[in-house]
Amino acid sequence: MVISIIGVGLLGGSFALGLREKYPHVKFVGVDSSVVNQKIALAKGIVDEIVTLEESLQIAELNVLATPVDVITTLLPYMLDRLPEGRTIMDLGSTKEQICKLIENHAKRSQFVAVHPMAGTENSGPGAAFKELLENKNVIICDRENTHPDSLGLVETFLRDVGMKIHYMKPIEHDLHLAYVSHLSHISSFALGLTVLDKERDERAIFDMASTGFSSTVRLAKSSPQMWAPIFDQNKQNVSKALGDYIELLKKFKDAIDNKDIDTSLSIMNRANDIGRILAGIEKK
Repeated sequence: MVISIIGVGLLGGSFALGLREKYPHVKFVGVDSSVVNQKIALAKGIVDEIVTLEESLQIAELNVLATPVDVITTLLPYMLDRLPEGRTIMDLGSTKEQICKLIENHAKRSQFVAVHPMAGTENSGPGAAFKELLENKNVIICDRENTHPDSLGLVETFLRDVGMKIHYMKPIEHDLHLAYVSHLSHISSFALGLTVLDKERDERAIFDMASTGFSSTVRLAKSSPQMWAPIFDQNKQNVSKALGDYIELLKKFKDAIDNKDIDTSLSIMNRANDIGRILAGIEKK
């Protein structure tokens, strides 16, 4: 069997490395526009060979589309047009509604599996990939009823083999939830990082004063802008609503502080503490 990783970065690379232990005889090929990424992917053993996209479509039983979401919307119809019968494409994009709607009427829609692994780090590229990234993480499959059972079964098997827990959602539901639990947190981190950088020009002072709390909160600001800008664009309505809710709460917090209203500050923070119960429930699953 041949598996192709199109866009050999953190997610695609980690997926390949995780599968290698289970399937040592599978051949992995890579497609990437970056010569640097190609060399790193080969050196780390993520892929065995670099091929063109057209070659990938002809030789791979499974094509893993792991590019930024704007590239996915460009490549997916092109790939489906040229995909032989019996082959499968899965994507790893962080948005789903626009991607699924784009190809919902395509003649080969059933050979596509819409996938979003709920995993990642603030780092990007094949150099950041590691085989344990996907272990014990959730993964969402959208519109499974529109996928052929053979393609769905193949992808589900591989996802379970790398240690993921599968959930199913409609694309519109996926994008709404992700706006709040993922996309908003990245925007918050980008904004916090920039706020501090604009205020504190002395980088040494930032380094000396920063606590572990600051580091963990701003960690996501190191994420790839090339990946996240298209995500915000494709999910703009949900992200805008989530951001509006967040801004309103920040304003309430600011007003309470400006007015020395400690009771309101305490009330906001006590309500927010309930997130601990939610997170504890997630960790038990």
